[in-house]
Amino acid sequence: MSKVFEMNHPLIQHKLSLIRDKNTGSKEFRELVKEISMLMAFEVTRDLPLQEVEIETPICNMVTKMLSGRKVGIIPILRAGLGMVDGFLNLLPAAKVGHIGLYRDPETLEPVEYYCKLPTDVNERDLIVVDPMLATGGSANAAIQFIKNKGAASIKLVCLIGCPEGIAAVQKTHPDVDIYIAAIDEKLNDHAYIVPGLGDAGDRLFGTK
Repeated sequence: MSKVFEMNHPLIQHKLSLIRDKNTGSKEFRELVKEISMLMAFEVTRDLPLQEVEIETPICNMVTKMLSGRKVGIIPILRAGLGMVDGFLNLLPAAKVGHIGLYRDPETLEPVEYYCKLPTDVNERDLIVVDPMLATGGSANAAIQFIKNKGAASIKLVCLIGCPEGIAAVQKTHPDVDIYIAAIDEKLNDHAYIVPGLGDAGDRLFGTK
């Protein structure tokens, strides 16, 4: 079973409260999502491998540690996932960015891939799939499966807000994918919105309705 890491750092919780507020406009919302994502990236990358290197300080030579060069990929689920990319790139500027777009078929209600552009070496990368909301889990499950079909083996899912239903759905379908989340809310409502949530993340990011 995959692990769920709920990040309750005070800075993250403070900024989450601001993006939940319906009076927060798109400009501030985008800035806050970027900041929260960067704070989450700190924890998501905790297990990146290190190697010892020798450097020279102004005082003397020393052996210290730097990232070993393990390749990282950031994969936003379009379109709301785009809001989280820059926060991760601030800390991981060498990461490659892929994109995956999904829509829900109105008849079957199943996610359908309409766009998928990934780094060519996904099988060699630690992939971080980002999407602000984990509601039913349908889009996350589909995106992860599409990425696995391309050969990816190391995948983490990072969301700002989720609910028990969505978490359970991902754990059932992808027990090898750990979930990093800033808040686990109460439930889904009849329209598949997270309660209390923050509304539609894509609309709030981009000022659409």
